[in-house]
Amino acid sequence: MAEQKPSRGLTGALVKLWRGGDYQLTVTGRTEISPHYLRLHFDSGALLDDCPVHPTMWVRGWFPDGGKAHQRGYTLVNPDPQARSVDIDFAMHDGLATGWAAGARPGDVLEVTVLGSNFQLPTPAPAGYVIVGDTASLPAINSLLDAIDGAPARVFLEAGHDEARDLPVVGDAEVTWVDRRDGGQGLIEAVSAAAFEAGDHFGWVACDNRTTRAVARVLREDFAIPRTAIKAQGYWVA
Repeated sequence: MAEQKPSRGLTGALVKLWRGGDYQLTVTGRTEISPHYLRLHFDSGALLDDCPVHPTMWVRGWFPDGGKAHQRGYTLVNPDPQARSVDIDFAMHDGLATGWAAGARPGDVLEVTVLGSNFQLPTPAPAGYVIVGDTASLPAINSLLDAIDGAPARVFLEAGHDEARDLPVVGDAEVTWVDRRDGGQGLIEAVSAAAFEAGDHFGWVACDNRTTRAVARVLREDFAIPRTAIKAQGYWVA
């Protein structure tokens, strides 16, 4: 008898209604980047054949929890369509997805859905970028920095652990690390304190949901970046 798949519930039904594309990623290996940061390597199957790679590209992973499966969004790292390989980085903490990742071994399969990942670089190119995130969104930030290829960028990153500051950041952008405190308040204050006239810049923000909203407001009000030139997405729920 075939093993019954965990139910995706209402969320899965809505994703199917919205015509999300389903794929399977097969674990091929793992690299412990730090005690709190794990990279899993995958055979990408048909995913990269069907879906053109773009900056900050992400998928909805379905992680089993008893008889149910819950989705979590993760950025694709090092996607290589020719090699049919891709990595996913997990900022390790107590959670459903990271629990699965901690126990994942070669041959394990992660079901993913592609839906909602459609970011493109702004045109015409802005004078520079103001980028704000944390260790969860660092893979997306690195893919964005790689795509803008040396364009001026000011990056603010929230560190939940001391070793986070040793995580690699692509290129030579000006990077400010801020220790997480008071539910993201330290990061909000650091971004506000560094404000400059940036009406010709593009803002990109991805932190926890509350911090993301607050930082986006700072970029609008303190940096004078137009609302239409800000991409803000909460990566996780505080």
